[in-house]
Amino acid sequence: MSRSLAGETIGILGLARSGLAAARLALARGAKVYASDAGDSESARAAAEQVRALGGDAQTGGHDLQKLGACTRIVLSPGIPPTAKVLREDAIRGVPVVPEIELAFGQLECPVIGITGTNGKTTVTSLIEHLLQSAGIDAMAGGNIGTALSELALREPQPAWAVAEVSSFQLSGIRAFSPVIGILTNLAPDHLDWYDDVEDYYADKARLFVNAGPESRWILNAEDERARGLIGGAPGTRYYFRVETPPESEDELGGWLSTGVLLVRTEPGVTEAVGAAADLQILGPHNVANALAASIAARLAGATAVQISDALRTFSAPAHRLEPVGEADGVLWINDSKATNIASTRVAIRGMARPTVLLLGGKHKGEPYTELLPDLEGRVKTVIAYGEAAPLIEADLQGKAPVERVDGPFEAVIARARQVAASGDAVLLSPACSSFDMFRNYEERGRRFSELAREGQA
Repeated sequence: MSRSLAGETIGILGLARSGLAAARLALARGAKVYASDAGDSESARAAAEQVRALGGDAQTGGHDLQKLGACTRIVLSPGIPPTAKVLREDAIRGVPVVPEIELAFGQLECPVIGITGTNGKTTVTSLIEHLLQSAGIDAMAGGNIGTALSELALREPQPAWAVAEVSSFQLSGIRAFSPVIGILTNLAPDHLDWYDDVEDYYADKARLFVNAGPESRWILNAEDERARGLIGGAPGTRYYFRVETPPESEDELGGWLSTGVLLVRTEPGVTEAVGAAADLQILGPHNVANALAASIAARLAGATAVQISDALRTFSAPAHRLEPVGEADGVLWINDSKATNIASTRVAIRGMARPTVLLLGGKHKGEPYTELLPDLEGRVKTVIAYGEAAPLIEADLQGKAPVERVDGPFEAVIARARQVAASGDAVLLSPACSSFDMFRNYEERGRRFSELAREGQA
């Protein structure tokens, strides 16, 4: 149940969407607020003005450590990693630091479905929202997917279910956050530009289970050994989803694929068909797994098997995740800008049914590109390396795969892809890198790719 925050002074770090929403929520619940952003962009200044207009204190272009040190807690926007320099300052050493989802969770009156994992989070989150809404259940997606969880807490009335995509950064600082239904899609190395090693990254993912109780329900990838075991001995009921293997016993709860049919068992002895893999409008076998995970969650949240089956047929890919954005001269252009790590790009390549021109590059995140080699062979006709990571990509793949480096702006990258692609091919933007060398975020990168693909610009 939401509670008053009167008497608290809350610091907000970051004034993008989530930071602004957290400031609005804290002020609406009676707290004093000091919000700051290291940047001084037009959007940050506009957000600061909104905070001031609501009675809070805000600044851009830096942080006032004295003001932060006087706060009862500091709330992090999801774009700020827990390793950020400002968090190591002596002046704020004793102040509790929590993610925005923690503040929002304390103000939510509805149950939460929490989704994490290295890849597939956004698709599963969007799918669950779609399945529940199609079943007439008031569900809204938030968290790391674009709508801050604080915005859902501010909604009047609040939804019946909050469907929250949560990142490792967000989970790192949670104290009370505890989803009624939790999903771990898979695990693979990521964010090695921020974490000391992959075990630290996995440890933050494991915090999804830290507040587990007997009533918790956990949906786990049975075919990803690390993801399956990450839960350890946490209490709650386990539901396993699998695509390539059958259930281990007749007592196993979860979902699986059998002769092309998606089957779900959420209570002992009752197995229900929720659709056919051939009817899905999302590309790749990994999306069958995503559909199974989402179907289990939707069934647990009250949707019927028939409602889920009907809704699965009408779900299309979220923006920037294996999203077909146009076809011209026989070339299909696919925006997978959200693939910001090697594992995600590998999944995208495996789902390609056409000879593919792969656009690979951006800001390097610490993983070797040689890990892509097993998947490139027989699928990718050319890798176009671009951006800050281009020299590393070229060095890793040269002589082992067809790769060429394109220096210059993103428009030059698209122009070269257009020259290389022939009728019957696909051009796939699946960068395996973050976007921060050329763009503000992966969304801006994906939008620009889509614009150029549709406009035919070179």
